[in-house]
Amino acid sequence: MKSNTKVQLDEKAVKELCASAGFTRISQISPMGAGEFNAVYSFDSQGQGYVLKIAPGAGMPVMTYERGMMRSEIFWYEQLQKHTDIPTPEIVHTDFSRSLISSDFFIMRRIDGRQMNEMDFSAEEREAATARLAQMAAQIHRIRHTVFGYLQNGLYESWDLALAGMIGAIIRDAQAMDKPCENGERALEMIGKHRDVLRRAECRMVNFDLWETNILCERMDGGIRYTWIDPERGYWGDPIMDFICLQPDQPLGMKRISLEAYNQVAEKPFAVGREEEIRYAFAQVYLGLIMEVERYYRYTPEDEGWERNDKVSAVLFASAFACLSAQ
Repeated sequence: MKSNTKVQLDEKAVKELCASAGFTRISQISPMGAGEFNAVYSFDSQGQGYVLKIAPGAGMPVMTYERGMMRSEIFWYEQLQKHTDIPTPEIVHTDFSRSLISSDFFIMRRIDGRQMNEMDFSAEEREAATARLAQMAAQIHRIRHTVFGYLQNGLYESWDLALAGMIGAIIRDAQAMDKPCENGERALEMIGKHRDVLRRAECRMVNFDLWETNILCERMDGGIRYTWIDPERGYWGDPIMDFICLQPDQPLGMKRISLEAYNQVAEKPFAVGREEEIRYAFAQVYLGLIMEVERYYRYTPEDEGWERNDKVSAVLFASAFACLSAQ
């Protein structure tokens, strides 16, 4: 999809970056266009397949939480590899020096397979895939920390303070584009109203981007291997935030497959009650705010991404604020 933040390189420039990492006989260069933030190129070298991922240029306006995000992506890959059995690509080279290009970049081995949303699943396989996503979430929620927030933006001692800081940054991002952010201001008010609930949230690894587009599926040995890519939007926070990506068309209490699969392997299973609904509503608010404000950085009003974000954020706000405003 078209996005203003994606660096556009010709074949010569791609070869130069790959050569700087020691790759030779570079061929079969092609853009991989599914992402909407980083530029991604596939290439071959000496009979092996690789992926070059390039962050937006140093002068490109991006949202606050997206600054330096590629460096945090490497950290979250390390967490997945160290603390879970979830397959991830092998990172073979990183360069954050910006000496060759005004962007961070890294190279990883290319993974065979198709994005989960493009798989031709049977009914049984579809349910199993939905359950597998929830079990992945349960695995990362075993990874604990003591302070909340984005690595790249500063950490806080409690979830309510971190969430207020994260939302405050989005409000400032809107202001930097001369746009209002009334939903952000309203969200801050709701944090004050539900502060006690938010302060009971435990600090765990949260991905907040566990969409099917970030899972590569490959049929092998009579089953399906699920490989996780692009964990760049991770932060330390309330684990219930990840349920925004699980069966996203269903309210929290109706995500039956995900809830059952999650609770089967979770360190701390949970049932859905009023407190969980409140915490989940903040996931809806936060995703809505990201989608509302990132339009100004990535798209123009004529773009498909602008229209999609506008519609989805409106639905998220309506559901979340109805829950948070209730007595």
